[in-house]
Amino acid sequence: MRLVAAISLIACLVMSGYSTDRARASTLAAPRPLPAAGCSLLAVPDPDHSKFAVIISGVSGEETYAKQFAQWTAELRRALIERLSFAAENVKVLTEKPARGEQRSTAEAVRQIFDNLRAVARPESSVFIFFIGHGTFDGTQAKFNLVGPDLPAQAYNTMLKSLPARRIVVINMASASGEWVKALAAPGRIIITATRSGQEVNAPRFAEYFIAALTNPEADADHNKRISALEAFNYATRLVAEWYEGQGRLASEHALLEDNGDGIGHQTATEGDGLLARATYFDSLPQPQTVSAGADAETSRLVAERTRLENEVEQLKSRKEQMRAEEYETELEKLLISLARVSQTIRRRSSGQ
Repeated sequence: MRLVAAISLIACLVMSGYSTDRARASTLAAPRPLPAAGCSLLAVPDPDHSKFAVIISGVSGEETYAKQFAQWTAELRRALIERLSFAAENVKVLTEKPARGEQRSTAEAVRQIFDNLRAVARPESSVFIFFIGHGTFDGTQAKFNLVGPDLPAQAYNTMLKSLPARRIVVINMASASGEWVKALAAPGRIIITATRSGQEVNAPRFAEYFIAALTNPEADADHNKRISALEAFNYATRLVAEWYEGQGRLASEHALLEDNGDGIGHQTATEGDGLLARATYFDSLPQPQTVSAGADAETSRLVAERTRLENEVEQLKSRKEQMRAEEYETELEKLLISLARVSQTIRRRSSGQ
Protein backbone atom coordinates (compact mmCIF):
# COMPACT_ATOMS: atom_id res chain seq x y z
CA MET A 1 0.00 0.00 0.00
CA ARG A 2 2.86 2.38 0.79
CA LEU A 3 4.21 1.91 -2.72
CA VAL A 4 0.82 2.73 -4.23
CA ALA A 5 0.66 5.89 -2.13
CA ALA A 6 4.17 6.82 -3.19
CA ILE A 7 3.28 6.38 -6.84
CA SER A 8 0.22 8.57 -6.34
CA LEU A 9 2.38 11.29 -4.79
CA ILE A 10 4.83 11.03 -7.67
CA ALA A 11 1.99 11.33 -10.16
CA CYS A 12 0.90 14.59 -8.53
CA LEU A 13 4.42 15.97 -8.56
CA VAL A 14 5.10 14.88 -12.11
CA MET A 15 1.72 15.80 -13.62
CA SER A 16 2.48 19.50 -13.77
CA GLY A 17 5.51 19.24 -15.95
CA TYR A 18 8.19 16.64 -15.40
CA SER A 19 7.06 14.53 -18.32
CA THR A 20 7.17 17.57 -20.57
CA ASP A 21 10.79 18.12 -19.56
CA ARG A 22 11.72 15.03 -21.52
CA ALA A 23 9.56 16.07 -24.44
CA ARG A 24 11.49 19.37 -24.67
CA ALA A 25 14.85 17.63 -24.46
CA SER A 26 15.46 17.33 -28.18
CA THR A 27 14.95 21.07 -28.72
CA LEU A 28 17.47 22.04 -26.06
CA ALA A 29 20.42 19.70 -26.56
CA ALA A 30 20.41 17.24 -29.42
CA PRO A 31 22.41 14.04 -28.86
CA ARG A 32 25.73 13.75 -30.66
CA PRO A 33 25.10 12.30 -34.16
CA LEU A 34 26.30 8.79 -34.84
CA PRO A 35 29.06 8.40 -37.43
CA ALA A 36 27.57 5.49 -39.36
CA ALA A 37 24.38 5.90 -41.32
CA GLY A 38 21.53 3.60 -40.46
CA CYS A 39 22.57 2.92 -36.88
CA SER A 40 19.71 3.47 -34.44
CA LEU A 41 21.64 3.42 -31.17
CA LEU A 42 21.48 6.46 -28.93
CA ALA A 43 24.60 8.57 -28.36
CA VAL A 44 24.18 10.69 -25.25
CA PRO A 45 27.06 12.84 -23.97
CA ASP A 46 28.56 12.10 -20.56
CA PRO A 47 27.74 15.49 -18.98
CA ASP A 48 29.56 15.15 -15.69
CA HIS A 49 32.46 12.96 -16.87
CA SER A 50 31.30 10.03 -14.75
CA LYS A 51 32.54 7.28 -17.11
CA PHE A 52 36.14 6.12 -17.34
CA ALA A 53 37.68 3.45 -19.55
CA VAL A 54 41.10 1.82 -19.66
CA ILE A 55 42.14 -0.30 -22.64
CA ILE A 56 45.18 -2.49 -21.97
CA SER A 57 46.52 -4.09 -25.14
CA GLY A 58 49.35 -6.43 -24.29
CA VAL A 59 52.27 -8.15 -25.97
CA SER A 60 51.35 -9.69 -29.32
CA GLY A 61 54.15 -12.20 -29.80
CA GLU A 62 53.93 -12.16 -33.59
CA GLU A 63 53.02 -9.79 -36.40
CA THR A 64 49.60 -11.31 -37.09
CA TYR A 65 48.48 -10.74 -33.52
CA ALA A 66 50.15 -7.32 -33.43
CA LYS A 67 47.97 -6.13 -36.31
CA GLN A 68 44.86 -7.75 -34.88
CA PHE A 69 45.32 -6.33 -31.38
CA ALA A 70 46.08 -2.87 -32.77
CA GLN A 71 42.93 -2.98 -34.91
CA TRP A 72 40.73 -4.10 -32.03
CA THR A 73 42.22 -1.46 -29.73
CA ALA A 74 41.59 1.31 -32.24
CA GLU A 75 38.03 0.11 -32.92
CA LEU A 76 37.25 -0.11 -29.22
CA ARG A 77 38.60 3.36 -28.48
CA ARG A 78 36.67 4.81 -31.41
CA ALA A 79 33.46 3.08 -30.32
CA LEU A 80 33.76 4.38 -26.76
CA ILE A 81 34.40 7.98 -27.78
CA GLU A 82 32.50 8.42 -31.04
CA ARG A 83 29.58 6.07 -30.51
CA LEU A 84 29.14 5.78 -26.74
CA SER A 85 30.16 9.35 -25.85
CA PHE A 86 32.96 8.70 -23.39
CA ALA A 87 34.98 11.87 -22.93
CA ALA A 88 38.20 11.38 -24.92
CA GLU A 89 40.34 12.36 -21.94
CA ASN A 90 38.63 9.66 -19.87
CA VAL A 91 39.66 6.85 -22.22
CA LYS A 92 43.22 5.73 -21.54
CA VAL A 93 45.05 3.34 -23.85
CA LEU A 94 48.11 1.23 -23.07
CA THR A 95 49.60 -0.68 -26.00
CA GLU A 96 52.68 -2.63 -27.04
CA LYS A 97 53.61 0.06 -29.56
CA PRO A 98 51.97 3.28 -28.35
CA ALA A 99 50.91 5.98 -30.75
CA ARG A 100 50.58 9.63 -29.82
CA GLY A 101 48.64 10.05 -26.60
CA GLU A 102 49.03 6.40 -25.61
CA GLN A 103 51.33 4.65 -23.15
CA ARG A 104 53.38 1.49 -23.33
CA SER A 105 51.58 -1.41 -21.66
CA THR A 106 54.02 -2.04 -18.82
CA ALA A 107 53.27 -2.96 -15.22
CA GLU A 108 54.47 0.48 -14.14
CA ALA A 109 52.10 2.20 -16.58
CA VAL A 110 49.19 0.04 -15.40
CA ARG A 111 49.83 1.03 -11.78
CA GLN A 112 50.06 4.69 -12.78
CA ILE A 113 46.76 4.50 -14.65
CA PHE A 114 45.02 3.08 -11.59
CA ASP A 115 46.62 5.73 -9.37
CA ASN A 116 45.22 8.40 -11.67
CA LEU A 117 41.79 6.75 -11.69
CA ARG A 118 41.75 6.68 -7.90
CA ALA A 119 42.26 10.45 -7.90
CA VAL A 120 39.53 11.36 -10.40
CA ALA A 121 36.82 8.70 -10.07
CA ARG A 122 33.91 9.23 -7.69
CA PRO A 123 31.53 6.79 -5.97
CA GLU A 124 28.92 7.42 -8.67
CA SER A 125 31.42 6.83 -11.48
CA SER A 126 31.50 3.80 -13.75
CA VAL A 127 34.90 2.34 -14.63
CA PHE A 128 35.41 -0.04 -17.56
CA ILE A 129 38.65 -2.02 -17.88
CA PHE A 130 39.35 -3.86 -21.16
CA PHE A 131 42.13 -6.38 -21.78
CA ILE A 132 43.14 -7.27 -25.35
CA GLY A 133 45.94 -9.79 -25.79
CA HIS A 134 47.32 -13.04 -24.41
CA GLY A 135 46.98 -14.48 -20.93
CA THR A 136 48.55 -17.33 -18.99
CA PHE A 137 47.74 -19.57 -16.04
CA ASP A 138 50.37 -21.70 -14.32
CA GLY A 139 47.98 -23.54 -12.05
CA THR A 140 48.34 -20.93 -9.31
CA GLN A 141 48.41 -17.46 -10.82
CA ALA A 142 46.55 -16.02 -13.80
CA LYS A 143 48.35 -13.23 -15.63
CA PHE A 144 47.91 -10.93 -18.60
CA ASN A 145 50.95 -10.54 -20.86
CA LEU A 146 52.39 -7.03 -20.59
CA VAL A 147 55.56 -5.50 -21.98
CA GLY A 148 58.13 -6.64 -19.45
CA PRO A 149 57.08 -8.24 -16.15
CA ASP A 150 53.42 -9.29 -15.93
CA LEU A 151 51.00 -8.58 -13.11
CA PRO A 152 48.88 -11.39 -11.61
CA ALA A 153 45.11 -11.08 -11.41
CA GLN A 154 45.38 -10.58 -7.64
CA ALA A 155 47.40 -7.39 -8.22
CA TYR A 156 44.62 -6.00 -10.41
CA ASN A 157 42.12 -6.91 -7.70
CA THR A 158 44.09 -4.84 -5.20
CA MET A 159 44.11 -1.87 -7.58
CA LEU A 160 40.39 -2.22 -8.26
CA LYS A 161 39.68 -2.23 -4.52
CA SER A 162 41.42 1.14 -4.24
CA LEU A 163 38.99 2.82 -6.64
CA PRO A 164 36.12 4.81 -5.12
CA ALA A 165 33.75 3.89 -7.97
CA ARG A 166 30.92 1.58 -6.92
CA ARG A 167 30.42 0.24 -10.46
CA ILE A 168 33.38 -1.49 -12.11
CA VAL A 169 33.24 -3.57 -15.27
CA VAL A 170 36.20 -5.75 -16.27
CA ILE A 171 36.22 -7.32 -19.73
CA ASN A 172 39.21 -9.63 -20.12
CA MET A 173 39.23 -10.76 -23.75
CA ALA A 174 42.52 -12.67 -23.54
CA SER A 175 43.31 -16.37 -23.57
CA ALA A 176 43.24 -18.20 -20.21
CA SER A 177 41.16 -15.33 -18.82
CA GLY A 178 38.56 -17.52 -17.10
CA GLU A 179 40.70 -17.73 -13.96
CA TRP A 180 40.21 -14.00 -13.43
CA VAL A 181 36.61 -14.52 -12.36
CA LYS A 182 37.53 -15.93 -8.95
CA ALA A 183 40.32 -13.39 -8.44
CA LEU A 184 38.30 -10.26 -9.25
CA ALA A 185 34.72 -11.04 -8.20
CA ALA A 186 33.24 -8.55 -5.71
CA PRO A 187 29.90 -6.82 -5.05
CA GLY A 188 29.25 -4.11 -7.61
CA ARG A 189 31.65 -5.59 -10.15
CA ILE A 190 30.88 -7.16 -13.49
CA ILE A 191 33.53 -9.60 -14.70
CA ILE A 192 33.45 -10.87 -18.28
CA THR A 193 36.10 -13.25 -19.61
CA ALA A 194 36.67 -14.74 -23.05
CA THR A 195 37.34 -18.22 -21.66
CA ARG A 196 35.91 -20.36 -18.88
CA SER A 197 39.26 -21.50 -17.47
CA GLY A 198 43.01 -21.09 -17.57
CA GLN A 199 43.24 -24.16 -19.76
CA GLU A 200 41.59 -22.50 -22.77
CA VAL A 201 44.81 -21.02 -24.10
CA ASN A 202 44.13 -20.60 -27.82
CA ALA A 203 43.77 -17.00 -29.00
CA PRO A 204 40.06 -16.16 -28.57
CA ARG A 205 37.85 -14.47 -31.14
CA PHE A 206 35.65 -13.01 -28.39
CA ALA A 207 37.16 -9.50 -28.59
CA GLU A 208 36.17 -9.09 -32.24
CA TYR A 209 32.51 -9.74 -31.56
CA PHE A 210 32.28 -8.01 -28.19
CA ILE A 211 33.68 -4.78 -29.66
CA ALA A 212 31.29 -5.11 -32.61
CA ALA A 213 28.36 -5.42 -30.18
CA LEU A 214 29.04 -1.95 -28.78
CA THR A 215 28.02 -0.32 -32.07
CA ASN A 216 25.68 -2.85 -33.65
CA PRO A 217 21.91 -2.35 -33.17
CA GLU A 218 21.49 -6.12 -33.56
CA ALA A 219 23.03 -6.51 -30.10
CA ASP A 220 20.21 -4.39 -28.63
CA ALA A 221 18.00 -7.32 -27.61
CA ASP A 222 15.40 -5.27 -25.73
CA HIS A 223 15.27 -2.57 -28.44
CA ASN A 224 15.80 0.36 -26.06
CA LYS A 225 18.55 1.78 -28.29
CA ARG A 226 21.19 1.14 -25.64
CA ILE A 227 23.72 -1.67 -25.24
CA SER A 228 24.03 -3.23 -21.81
CA ALA A 229 26.97 -5.29 -20.62
CA LEU A 230 24.72 -8.37 -20.71
CA GLU A 231 23.58 -7.67 -24.27
CA ALA A 232 27.16 -7.25 -25.48
CA PHE A 233 28.15 -10.46 -23.71
CA ASN A 234 25.24 -12.43 -25.19
CA TYR A 235 25.85 -11.06 -28.68
CA ALA A 236 29.56 -11.88 -28.63
CA THR A 237 28.97 -15.32 -27.15
CA ARG A 238 26.44 -16.18 -29.85
CA LEU A 239 28.65 -15.01 -32.71
CA VAL A 240 31.69 -16.84 -31.36
CA ALA A 241 29.68 -20.08 -31.26
CA GLU A 242 28.39 -19.46 -34.79
CA TRP A 243 31.93 -18.86 -36.06
CA TYR A 244 33.23 -22.17 -34.71
CA GLU A 245 30.18 -23.98 -36.05
CA GLY A 246 30.65 -22.38 -39.46
CA GLN A 247 34.28 -23.46 -39.48
CA GLY A 248 33.33 -26.99 -38.47
CA ARG A 249 35.62 -26.71 -35.46
CA LEU A 250 35.21 -27.61 -31.81
CA ALA A 251 34.99 -24.38 -29.80
CA SER A 252 38.15 -23.68 -27.82
CA GLU A 253 36.70 -20.70 -25.93
CA HIS A 254 33.64 -20.30 -23.74
CA ALA A 255 33.02 -16.83 -22.32
CA LEU A 256 31.94 -16.30 -18.70
CA LEU A 257 29.93 -13.63 -16.91
CA GLU A 258 30.02 -13.00 -13.15
CA ASP A 259 28.25 -10.07 -11.51
CA ASN A 260 26.83 -11.21 -8.16
CA GLY A 261 30.14 -11.38 -6.32
CA ASP A 262 30.21 -15.12 -5.61
CA GLY A 263 33.22 -15.79 -7.83
CA ILE A 264 31.41 -18.35 -10.00
CA GLY A 265 30.98 -17.37 -13.62
CA HIS A 266 28.36 -18.67 -16.03
CA GLN A 267 28.09 -18.89 -19.79
CA THR A 268 24.55 -17.46 -19.65
CA ALA A 269 22.63 -15.20 -17.31
CA THR A 270 21.67 -17.76 -14.68
CA GLU A 271 21.92 -18.59 -10.97
CA GLY A 272 22.00 -14.95 -9.94
CA ASP A 273 24.41 -13.74 -12.60
CA GLY A 274 23.35 -11.23 -15.22
CA LEU A 275 21.10 -8.94 -13.18
CA LEU A 276 23.69 -6.22 -12.67
CA ALA A 277 25.01 -6.56 -16.22
CA ARG A 278 21.48 -6.17 -17.56
CA ALA A 279 21.19 -2.74 -15.91
CA THR A 280 24.72 -1.54 -16.76
CA TYR A 281 25.10 0.34 -20.02
CA PHE A 282 28.15 1.53 -21.94
CA ASP A 283 26.48 4.76 -22.99
CA SER A 284 25.23 7.46 -20.63
CA LEU A 285 21.71 7.57 -19.25
CA PRO A 286 19.67 9.87 -21.54
CA GLN A 287 19.58 13.30 -19.99
CA PRO A 288 16.34 15.28 -19.53
CA GLN A 289 17.89 18.54 -20.74
CA THR A 290 15.75 21.08 -18.95
CA VAL A 291 18.50 23.62 -18.40
CA SER A 292 20.54 25.67 -20.81
CA ALA A 293 24.30 25.53 -21.18
CA GLY A 294 24.56 28.65 -19.04
CA ALA A 295 22.45 27.34 -16.18
CA ASP A 296 23.57 27.91 -12.61
CA ALA A 297 25.64 25.33 -10.79
CA GLU A 298 22.81 24.30 -8.45
CA THR A 299 20.44 23.44 -11.30
CA SER A 300 23.20 21.48 -13.04
CA ARG A 301 23.81 19.61 -9.79
CA LEU A 302 20.12 18.78 -9.52
CA VAL A 303 20.04 17.44 -13.09
CA ALA A 304 23.02 15.21 -12.26
CA GLU A 305 21.24 14.05 -9.09
CA ARG A 306 18.12 13.20 -11.07
CA THR A 307 20.22 11.14 -13.47
CA ARG A 308 21.80 9.31 -10.54
CA LEU A 309 18.42 8.49 -9.04
CA GLU A 310 17.07 7.26 -12.37
CA ASN A 311 20.06 4.99 -12.69
CA GLU A 312 19.54 3.68 -9.14
CA VAL A 313 15.92 2.83 -9.98
CA GLU A 314 17.14 0.80 -12.96
CA GLN A 315 19.69 -1.02 -10.82
CA LEU A 316 17.16 -1.73 -8.07
CA LYS A 317 14.74 -3.23 -10.58
CA SER A 318 17.49 -5.55 -11.79
CA ARG A 319 17.91 -6.87 -8.22
CA LYS A 320 14.21 -7.38 -7.51
CA GLU A 321 14.30 -11.19 -7.73
CA GLN A 322 17.06 -11.33 -5.12
CA MET A 323 15.22 -9.17 -2.58
CA ARG A 324 12.33 -9.65 -0.18
CA ALA A 325 9.18 -7.99 -1.52
CA GLU A 326 8.91 -5.59 1.43
CA GLU A 327 12.56 -4.58 1.16
CA TYR A 328 12.24 -3.98 -2.58
CA GLU A 329 9.09 -1.85 -2.23
CA THR A 330 10.62 0.21 0.60
CA GLU A 331 13.75 1.02 -1.40
CA LEU A 332 11.79 1.70 -4.58
CA GLU A 333 9.42 4.01 -2.70
CA LYS A 334 12.32 6.07 -1.34
CA LEU A 335 13.95 6.39 -4.73
CA LEU A 336 10.75 7.33 -6.56
CA ILE A 337 9.82 9.99 -4.02
CA SER A 338 13.32 11.47 -4.12
CA LEU A 339 13.26 11.41 -7.91
CA ALA A 340 9.91 13.19 -8.07
CA ARG A 341 10.98 15.89 -5.62
CA VAL A 342 14.25 16.58 -7.41
CA SER A 343 12.40 16.75 -10.73
CA GLN A 344 9.88 19.19 -9.27
CA THR A 345 12.68 21.42 -7.97
CA ILE A 346 14.39 21.43 -11.37
CA ARG A 347 11.13 22.37 -13.07
CA ARG A 348 10.52 25.26 -10.68
CA ARG A 349 14.05 26.63 -11.09
CA SER A 350 13.86 26.30 -14.86
CA SER A 351 10.55 28.22 -14.98
CA GLY A 352 11.86 30.91 -12.63
CA GLN A 353 9.39 30.15 -9.83
